[in-house]
Amino acid sequence: MDALRLNKMTFFAFHGVKPFEKTEGGVYEVDVELSGDLSRPCRTDDLKDTWDIEQLYRLVQKVVTEMRFNLIEALAEEICYNLLRRFPASQARVKVRKIKPPLPGVVDCSEIEIVRNASLLAKRGASEIV
Repeated sequence: MDALRLNKMTFFAFHGVKPFEKTEGGVYEVDVELSGDLSRPCRTDDLKDTWDIEQLYRLVQKVVTEMRFNLIEALAEEICYNLLRRFPASQARVKVRKIKPPLPGVVDCSEIEIVRNASLLAKRGASEIV
């Protein structure tokens, strides 16, 4: 299986459980990986035959910056769902990192990683952003 990745996309957004996170915001990093068959674009060398990374970036940016979640788990799930809805991939892997989470000590980031198969689309309602 082939994979396309975009790593360390960085956004300022308003996610979190604590009230100040919802008003002051914070920095989030996102890595995405789409898996599937990329043999056609390997042969044709044509952008229309592959997953356009600019479209992929814009989709992630829109979900992260225009939606709000209490948990980064829910944010990662929403990104996965929208990726699988928009791109003909068999699987999506998403990592979301909350930079400097509000903890009583020094922590670089908290991170969630989820993997979802295209079969997720059949089980999910219509809350997509794209």
